[in-house]
Amino acid sequence: MRNLKLLKSLQSSDLQGLGSPQWVCVRADSGSLLVTSQFSILEFDPRSGQVLAEASLTADGFLPEDGGGTVVGLQDLADQESACLATATGDVLLFNLNTCQLECVGSVDSGLTAMRWSPDEELVLLTTGQETIIMMTKDFEPITEVGIHQDDFGEGKFITVGWGKKETQFHGSEGKQAAQRKIQEVEPAVPWDDRRPRVTWRGDGQLFAVSAVCPRTGARKVRVWNREGVLQATSEPINGLEQALCWKPSGSLLASSQRQPNKHSVVFLEKNGLLHGDFTLPFAKDQAKVKELLWNADSSVLAVWLEDVTAEGAGGSSYIQLWTVGNYHWYLKQSLDFGADPQRAPVSVCWDPERPLRLHVVTCSWTCITYDWSWTTDQSAGPDAADNASVAVIDGDKILVTTFRQTVVPPPMSSFQLQSVSNINQVTFLCRPGGSNQLAALTSDGQVCLYTPGEAAGSADGFRTASRPLVLHRTFRVAVSQPAPLALRQLLWLQDELFVSVTCGLLPGSSSLLMLRPDGDALVVRARVEVDGVVVGVTHRSQTGTVALQLEDGRIRRLLWEGAELSVEEWRDSSGCSINFPVSCAQTALCSIRGEEHLLGLSDRSHLYAGDTELASNVSSFAVCNDFLLLTTHSHSCRCLHLSALTLKGLQAALASDGDQNDETFRRVERGSRIVTVVPQDTRVILQMPRGNLECIHHRALVLAQIRKWLDGLRFREAFECMRKLRINLNLMYDHNPPVFLENVETFITQLDSINHINLFLTELKEEDTTSSMYPPPEGGPVRTRSESGPQKVDVVCGALLKAMESMDPQKFCLSILTAHVKKSVPELEVALQKVHELRVNPPEAPGAVGAEEALKYLLFLVNVNDLYEHSLGTYDFDLVLMVAEKSQKDPKEYLPFLNNLKSLEPNYQRYTIDRHLKRYRKALLHLSKCGDEHFPEVLQLVTEQQLYAEALRLFAAHSPQYKALSGAYAEHLVEQQQAEQAGLLLWRCGEPVRALQAFTSSSSWRNAICVAQELALPPDQLALLARDLAEKLTEQRRYSEAALLLDQYAKDCEEAILALITGAAWEEALRLVHMHDRQDITETNLKPVLLEAFSSQTAFLETQTATFTRHRSRLAVVRELKEKARLDMLDEDGPDCPEAELYSEASSVMTASKYSQSNSRISSRSSKNRRKAERKKLSLKEGSPMEDRALMYALSEIFTTVDKMREEVHSLLKALVLFHFDKQAQKLQLAFSEALQMMEGAVPEVWPEGGPTSQTPITGPNSTANSITASLQQQKPSASLPDPEVPAAPKMRNGVKWKLAVLS
Repeated sequence: MRNLKLLKSLQSSDLQGLGSPQWVCVRADSGSLLVTSQFSILEFDPRSGQVLAEASLTADGFLPEDGGGTVVGLQDLADQESACLATATGDVLLFNLNTCQLECVGSVDSGLTAMRWSPDEELVLLTTGQETIIMMTKDFEPITEVGIHQDDFGEGKFITVGWGKKETQFHGSEGKQAAQRKIQEVEPAVPWDDRRPRVTWRGDGQLFAVSAVCPRTGARKVRVWNREGVLQATSEPINGLEQALCWKPSGSLLASSQRQPNKHSVVFLEKNGLLHGDFTLPFAKDQAKVKELLWNADSSVLAVWLEDVTAEGAGGSSYIQLWTVGNYHWYLKQSLDFGADPQRAPVSVCWDPERPLRLHVVTCSWTCITYDWSWTTDQSAGPDAADNASVAVIDGDKILVTTFRQTVVPPPMSSFQLQSVSNINQVTFLCRPGGSNQLAALTSDGQVCLYTPGEAAGSADGFRTASRPLVLHRTFRVAVSQPAPLALRQLLWLQDELFVSVTCGLLPGSSSLLMLRPDGDALVVRARVEVDGVVVGVTHRSQTGTVALQLEDGRIRRLLWEGAELSVEEWRDSSGCSINFPVSCAQTALCSIRGEEHLLGLSDRSHLYAGDTELASNVSSFAVCNDFLLLTTHSHSCRCLHLSALTLKGLQAALASDGDQNDETFRRVERGSRIVTVVPQDTRVILQMPRGNLECIHHRALVLAQIRKWLDGLRFREAFECMRKLRINLNLMYDHNPPVFLENVETFITQLDSINHINLFLTELKEEDTTSSMYPPPEGGPVRTRSESGPQKVDVVCGALLKAMESMDPQKFCLSILTAHVKKSVPELEVALQKVHELRVNPPEAPGAVGAEEALKYLLFLVNVNDLYEHSLGTYDFDLVLMVAEKSQKDPKEYLPFLNNLKSLEPNYQRYTIDRHLKRYRKALLHLSKCGDEHFPEVLQLVTEQQLYAEALRLFAAHSPQYKALSGAYAEHLVEQQQAEQAGLLLWRCGEPVRALQAFTSSSSWRNAICVAQELALPPDQLALLARDLAEKLTEQRRYSEAALLLDQYAKDCEEAILALITGAAWEEALRLVHMHDRQDITETNLKPVLLEAFSSQTAFLETQTATFTRHRSRLAVVRELKEKARLDMLDEDGPDCPEAELYSEASSVMTASKYSQSNSRISSRSSKNRRKAERKKLSLKEGSPMEDRALMYALSEIFTTVDKMREEVHSLLKALVLFHFDKQAQKLQLAFSEALQMMEGAVPEVWPEGGPTSQTPITGPNSTANSITASLQQQKPSASLPDPEVPAAPKMRNGVKWKLAVLS
């Protein structure tokens, strides 16, 4: 759906010569033109207007001096820096472009009629006056010579297998008469045919075709030869075949023209000579003749050069038409009308070999015109919803308009067509907001037709048009002199009565901007401004009214048009710097990026620029709509970026990155897709495929932006419809702004006004926050944080909707209310069933209201029928149970006996039976407890089976026999659970002291046991026995002081009590009992020996701990030194800038640790016991183990803590030693313990350094290198990294605990 937009036209009248031009071709390396006439050949630069080289063809007799000579071919030979031309007299000449010398390289006596070089310039074909073809190499060595007219069809002759006769074949719609129809004779060529052969090569140079008049029939026939000069095929007899012939460069078809009885067509032939398609020229049968057909370099445009034919055969007006094809339809895109003046008529036309859309025309008066086109999509550019997103496609004298807001019509069809009296060359839409659907067309005869919306009327068959078609409003004649076709270009309809156009400037290399206003039936120039440079693009932005100009060299200018006069200034950014494109861009658009206006441009090489900044390099098309930039790439993706939220650097980064799964800006599209238009204030993007068909997509970024806009405006219905149609998760309606949604729940319900829609919203609710997972807000957008605490989202939404619907109309929203109850995180099925039961008891009287049957049926749709049956049974309402059961697939023989049995039971026992069936044991216990004493055994059994002891005790009185029985059962359960002390408390309080005493004794709860024993009034001997038994248990648990108290006070055995205290190192308490019971003998026999033994063990333990600490400390220093050396060696190999340098940490080998952790990754899924075992195995003290340094630190920390905890024990031992005159031993112990503490406290900074295990001092010395010193200096920079959790923290010394004795100092 693209048109050809004229970028520039360069007209040069500086070239003058004798005679008239005959041939023109383009020098590919310099872009200059080679022109021949009857007298000379010259090289001309159309940009500067200078003749670069010239040579006479008559001086050496190559052409006659009377001007009657003819040049039949001209070709630029870039490799030889020459031009080859052939004359009708038979000479083949080389024109050296450096020396301007002519050289005759060959001559044919019979004369030449045509010359054509192969595309690779390796072969040249000459057709002679004797109707032969001479093939030569580039060095003009003959290869072969064959006759043009041959009776043989060629090597590609069709093979007939002889199945049946022609009379018996199927003839389609023509009927059987086709078999008897006689073959008509081929008509001879038209009178004005010049009878000269036409030669054309295929693009790959493997085949060539020749069109020549057959001497036998007088009609033209096309023959195809291969590169070796062997005939391949001959065309079928074609009536009215004309002289023009051109092979499509892509190699698929040959183009020629045919005059048929009722039309004049351009026809296409395959390489086998058969016809393959055609299109009709917009002329009557004998109105015009086709002089030449010319394909451009990329086969996208076919130029048709025509002339009018009068009744007498004299020439009339000349035309050049440009045709393109899409979806198998041929469009006439440009029509160049040169008028009837013979001096303005073109004599030679050619396409540029380097620029596919550049056409060179030389007229009879030596005027050279160069036209440059580009592809463009003419679309309306309104920013609001009133714009129909119209796209206009030029097709000769028709404009095919499609309004994509209403409908998507695939080309070549359209929403409607606009007919004009003459061919149309340019289309523009009104730039004024609100009027962007109006259209203006510039015709080939210099008129501007205005089309405005008409009235949409229904047709006779009852159908109504979806959009208002445009109708012709006014026609203006452009009062501007047009010396050549397409003198006006870049027409822009700024206001209702204001046009801006571009024409050639007064000076070479300049342009004139014209302000055109209506004056009667003409558009006259009201203002003119000269621009220093060739304007190739005019862009307007309707939001701001800005008009930007792009010059041929990429410079950007701003047009100031709102005043009475036009003026042009440089385009500058916010800092005042001049902004220009690096290269000329074929497509441009204005947009605002972060509040600053920028001109975007897409070059021919797929580079997208914003001013002088390159945004991307693989863009195939782009469009700006509202605040979004949409573009397609050659990697078959479509990107949509929010311009107001991004900077230029942000745009570059976004376009350079590949979209992830949840990137709303990224979408895959079909290969070769291009953007046609974007519907404003909508979500639709129209793409066109390479073959011409359309695809309408809803880009996720546009969809979400539009939904967010609707939700912010509380337009819930539009948002819901869009989300439902495009499969957007409906949770976004709440997640977008939860407080606003909850405040406007009634508005939400009122706008949706559909039970089905509300139910759909409720059923899609889930706890996931879609704004943080599926649809994150765009970059730069508002980010809303949601607190993790509080009620769940589904419950909040369902509760809000329930409250609103019940207050608005509970009968109307009955089904939605049921859905809300069921959808809660804990489904409220009982409440829903109760509402269904209420509908059955009190049926609604309103017409159309939901009844109980319909409500229950809907509820069964939401909930599994078996679950609903059980919940209905839990309501104890048998009518409701029957309602649900009847709707289920259950057999009545299954549930009716069960229900009848339940009905016969006492109410409480009935409910107990139901709850037990539903496994609601707490409710079953509650109902069973109300059934009387005769059911207490069942209570006890239920409590025991389900372990409901605490709930059962709360249901009975504290002094009841039931309470006592339950307490006994509970106590037995606690004893089994190794909680005998709690069992004893239960038994003691319920009046079973004997069992309580056993429980307390087994749990070593000696105080409670003594109290129960005294409550039972045990005899003294049994009490003493109980005390000894308890003391023995306490001694096993190393509770010596409590055991001594029992032995002394209740067993009356002071000696055993004193010995227990001595064993437990309770020296002071043992002395108290010794003196209280006057047993000083025990001091000599037991106390002093144990004191000396304790001194020896403590001293030996300290020596062991100190030696181990010293050994681990030394080994840790060695390990750290080895790892630091390994790290520096690695740095020396990779250098200090190696990105892996940071991986080698201070005290651990990351490489070995990671390897170990990978090998033990399976262990992490096991139990905690196995995990601890794996951790201990990993922290091995074995020399050379991966984590040896950390294992040493853990071991040192344990020794440190163990020694520090000995302060109280050593203090008590020192006092006892001093008391009994063991001063030497006490001094020795105090000194050893003090030295151990000092040594360990002094090692803390070394073992646990504050900044990490490595030294912060730069490593220098004879063994250091530049890399190692640099790395150590870089490590001294402050780091914000957190400490490694696997490295143990430094232990703290309890210096506040006083343990030394001053008498020993």
